[in-house]
Amino acid sequence: MKNIKAVIFDMDGVIIDSEPIHSRVKMDTFAHFGMPFNEEDLVHYMGRTSEAIFKETLAKYERTDIQPKDMAAYKHAHYLEILESGEIAPVEGSVELIKFLHEAGLPLALATSSNVRVMNTVLDSFGIRPYFSSILSGGELPESKPDPAIYLISAERLGIDPADCLVIEDTANGILAAKRAGMYCVAYRNPNSGKQDLSKADEIVDSLLEVKKAFPFGEGGREALG
Repeated sequence: MKNIKAVIFDMDGVIIDSEPIHSRVKMDTFAHFGMPFNEEDLVHYMGRTSEAIFKETLAKYERTDIQPKDMAAYKHAHYLEILESGEIAPVEGSVELIKFLHEAGLPLALATSSNVRVMNTVLDSFGIRPYFSSILSGGELPESKPDPAIYLISAERLGIDPADCLVIEDTANGILAAKRAGMYCVAYRNPNSGKQDLSKADEIVDSLLEVKKAFPFGEGGREALG
């Protein structure tokens, strides 16, 4: 058993069930810019920024007439239209878990690969902004997951040692980022997140409510899964 002093949430696929929409919008973006892409390969980029997938695809086809940032901007604008329409719902149990952990006194952070505007829209749409002591978008950093920077910075902002943080993730890249940061990682097996290799996580759950049950809060402290 491991003492946990803070919890850091990924957003896409953990708080908001957005991966199917992200996939659709990315494929629309490739089509808009006349770029070939195999939809089955999208699974390898889950948990990373949109600019990363566009940069690597443009390099693969030696396209210098298009900038990754322009493709990312088109994709984000298209995705925001869908997000703001209310089409995307929270993952079952996610808002309940966030409120539960906050009320128990655990500092919470959000560490997402989505850009700032998308992140803010989700926080405000679901009314969960007040529960987080730190919010951080991968779009603000030079490298995306599996680079551990987003998690290390989140822990620093919370004032908690990385070894005392629990991360909730749903993708292989996110899990790798959390483990490289030296954190305890619980993987949520989201059926909409594709075939993800969750084996490097410390625990795997099929429902976020399982995470809630794993915290027998009391005067003695907060114990993680184990």
